[in-house]
Amino acid sequence: MTASEERERFALLTRLSWDLHGLGVCTSLVVPVAGQPILEIRTATGAALVRVTVTRRYCGWAYVWRPWWVRLWRRGEWVWAEAENAADMLMSAVTA
Repeated sequence: MTASEERERFALLTRLSWDLHGLGVCTSLVVPVAGQPILEIRTATGAALVRVTVTRRYCGWAYVWRPWWVRLWRRGEWVWAEAENAADMLMSAVTA
């Protein structure tokens, strides 16, 4: 992963965090020394912690919150990062 891709991931997660904050959702952006940044989201009940990452898809960036092995057979477990309503879409999918 290049330095510009790392910055792009961070910027996308920061934007998503701010959008979720506007919806009244508590988030934490985790930036480990090694590895990619992760956005942690508490569900409405506060019981579950959802970890969101950003990955490059065939035609753009996407937010992903399921392990890779779950995505193999469960489609629709990601949201395009460029979508204006990405925060709304992600929250409706996570809390469903």
